Amino acid sequence: MAQETVTGARTAIQAARKPRLTFWQILNMNVGFFGIQFSFGLQQSNMSPIYKYLGAHDASLPYLWLAGPITGLIVQPLIGALSDRTVTRLGRRTPYFLIGALICSVCLFAMPLSPALWIAASLLWILDAANNITMEPYRAFVGDRLDASQHTVGYLAQSAFTGLSQTLAYLTPSILVGLGMQAGAVNRHGIPDVVLIAFIIGAVCSITSVAWSAWTTPELPLSDQEKARIRHAPRNLGATLGEIADAIRDMPATMRQLAVMMLFQWYAMFCYWEYITLSIARTLFRTTDSANPAFAQSALISGQMGGFYNFVAMLAAFGMMPLARRLGAKPIHAVCLLCGGAGMLLLPGMHARAMLLVPMLGVGLAWASMMGNPYAILASSIPPERAGVYMGLFNVFIVLPMLLQILTVPLMYAHVLAGNPENVIRLAGAMLLAAAALTLRVKSP
Repeated sequence: MAQETVTGARTAIQAARKPRLTFWQILNMNVGFFGIQFSFGLQQSNMSPIYKYLGAHDASLPYLWLAGPITGLIVQPLIGALSDRTVTRLGRRTPYFLIGALICSVCLFAMPLSPALWIAASLLWILDAANNITMEPYRAFVGDRLDASQHTVGYLAQSAFTGLSQTLAYLTPSILVGLGMQAGAVNRHGIPDVVLIAFIIGAVCSITSVAWSAWTTPELPLSDQEKARIRHAPRNLGATLGEIADAIRDMPATMRQLAVMMLFQWYAMFCYWEYITLSIARTLFRTTDSANPAFAQSALISGQMGGFYNFVAMLAAFGMMPLARRLGAKPIHAVCLLCGGAGMLLLPGMHARAMLLVPMLGVGLAWASMMGNPYAILASSIPPERAGVYMGLFNVFIVLPMLLQILTVPLMYAHVLAGNPENVIRLAGAMLLAAAALTLRVKSP
């Protein structure tokens, strides 16, 4: 109780000096999320097909996705803690997300030119590290810049940009085909030309959108007391690791409860991203062979489905803003996860192409909520001066379930899941239903 009182007092003091932003200013400060999530959308929709084009086997796909969880596990809490202790002319958070966006752009440009499977996997490690360097300080920046009453709108604005950018990321290959590019045209490494152009577009979006937000929405200046506290804090690796350990020990109860829920929802999403193209190929064309022309068609279809659910997510994020203010983020999140779980359970039973979009309505609602509401609940439960390290640790609760999924699905794939990618999608649906139930147990501040 004493810790909660101190946290509430600190939050009130910080909020008192933070100017309230208009809705359009909040959107403007989150434009950078468009580029960050465009990159993630390209990964989610194209990495499994790229790996297959370069010779990967179905059951080994999760191992090739290890980059995200491992880099996130290491990079996110370190960068979060370092950004709490940084003082520069640009601010605490801005240097990190500018450097991360630049590295991300370089990796996006190089990814579809990979001549071998190991090069593509290595680039994904660097790309995920860069995205993590950008993401966590950006999340903390929103908490720094907005007072507590605007946290929900701020994080749901990030969710809206996630939906918009990933809609375009998923649909870009199909749009390029519609503009006249040949879907079957490939480079000398077997990767489609439409994928190459999509990644180049993503590289440009990554750096330009983040730079725009950094230029138009500067960080609030730190007080002299805050600067003195940061400058006198030790900055070596041992001190940073000590800060992370202290944050884990002092973690608010709300954050611990959210961590359990996150285990199930992110296990589900990683199952979906890894196996949706293979599931669609089996459902519609009875194949998972990347040499079959139907596989390339399945990749386009799954991209269109991803674009649709992200478009739903963008609209849903705006719709949730007044609802979350009125009802609270927790019940909204539970209902959205329930819809997402139902959608994924229905998906393998849809054998008509047009019907595949129906389950995506539920997945879109779940995705919109996952990218906004848990952060809104979290932001009100952590001390503002430690926002960076706690945002970094919170995203460890994303990468740990992903790591668990990567290690367990290959062991289950042949026997428990019958070697059928459709069963992986069904497993994802069950996990989202469990996450919905666990959300109701979270005691939000």
